[in-house]
Amino acid sequence: MPAPRPAVLLLSGGLDSTTLLALARAEGFAVHALSFRYGQRNARELEAARRIASAAGVAQHRIAEIDLRMFGGSALTSDLEVPKDAEDDGHIPITYVPARNTIFLSFALAWAEVLGATDIFIGVNALDYSGYPDCRPAFIEAFERMANLATRAGVEGTSPLHIRTPLISMTKAQIIAAGVQHGVDYSATLSCYDPDEQGRACGHCDACRLRARGFAEAGVKDPTVYRPS
Repeated sequence: MPAPRPAVLLLSGGLDSTTLLALARAEGFAVHALSFRYGQRNARELEAARRIASAAGVAQHRIAEIDLRMFGGSALTSDLEVPKDAEDDGHIPITYVPARNTIFLSFALAWAEVLGATDIFIGVNALDYSGYPDCRPAFIEAFERMANLATRAGVEGTSPLHIRTPLISMTKAQIIAAGVQHGVDYSATLSCYDPDEQGRACGHCDACRLRARGFAEAGVKDPTVYRPS
C-alpha cells in the first residue's frame, strides 16, 4: 500500500482551517500543518492550533516566527482598535493584514518543496468573509502560477504544485456542516480577532459575527465561549 501523499496545510486554529484539516485528512493526505506567530493580537489561536493538530494526529506541526508588527497597517498587528458591530461599507476593513496570505503561502511553498509535496491547503473563503483581497479565487490562481514558475518541480515539470481551496465557494454554514460530518470539535477552535485574556470571544468583531451566523444558519449549537457583554 503506497504511503499517504504529503501536503502542507495552513492551520490558524480557527473554524475554517480546522475544517480544512478534517477534509484534507479525509482525502488521505499526510498533513504537515503550518501556523504562524506573526505578532497577531489573537496569539491564543496558536494554543488552539496546537491542540487541534495534536488531536488530529498530523505528520508534523510547525509554528513559524515572523513579526508583521514592524509594518503595522492592521488592527490585528498594531494598537488600532478592532472594529465591533461594523456595517459593511464596501471597503477593505482595518482587520486586513497587508500581504498576509502571500507571506503565509510563500512559507508553505518553501516547506512543500522540501517535503516533495504537490499540494498546499489554505482555508480561504470568498463568500462569508470580510472582503480581504487575498481570499479571492483570482489571487489563489495567480499564486499557483507563480509557485510553478518559482520552484524546481514546477520548472522541471515533474510535479506541478496545486493550491487547494475546498472552502472558497462555501458559506460559513456549509463549512460548519461539512466539519460536523467529519467530526470536527468546534469548541476547540478560536476565531475571534480580539479575545480576552481568558480566550473568550468578543462576539462583536467580523470573525465572531460570521461564525455565529454560520452556526445559526447550519442549525448547529454554537460552542463558542463569549465574554460577558
